[in-house]
Amino acid sequence: MTYIVTEACIKCKYMDCVEVCPVDCFYEGENMLVINPNECIDCGVCEPECPAEAILPDTEDGLEEWLELNTKYSEEWPNITVKGEQPADADEWKDKEGKKELFSPNPVRLLRRKTALLL
Repeated sequence: MTYIVTEACIKCKYMDCVEVCPVDCFYEGENMLVINPNECIDCGVCEPECPAEAILPDTEDGLEEWLELNTKYSEEWPNITVKGEQPADADEWKDKEGKKELFSPNPVRLLRRKTALLL
């Protein structure tokens, strides 16, 4: 078993989960995070930290597509080890359904991310 990030993270990207992960297995895309399932140690500390309830064990039914997405993009996106700034409209997107079509395969823009960390 491993934990994965699901559709509920899209456009929210709260990043509270990043702060508690003991193995730094989160990766940041333009509008969501993913977990590298090969690095996740299945501790589960990230799951209750997510305000959007976007982190689930991969053993739940119907998550095969999200397991594949987490696996693929954790190999392409940059690793994130500290909580960054969440999107200004994250709370507006938190409980919306049907966000899958809004998924961006692009990695976070590192220049913007590093600037935010310096502020």
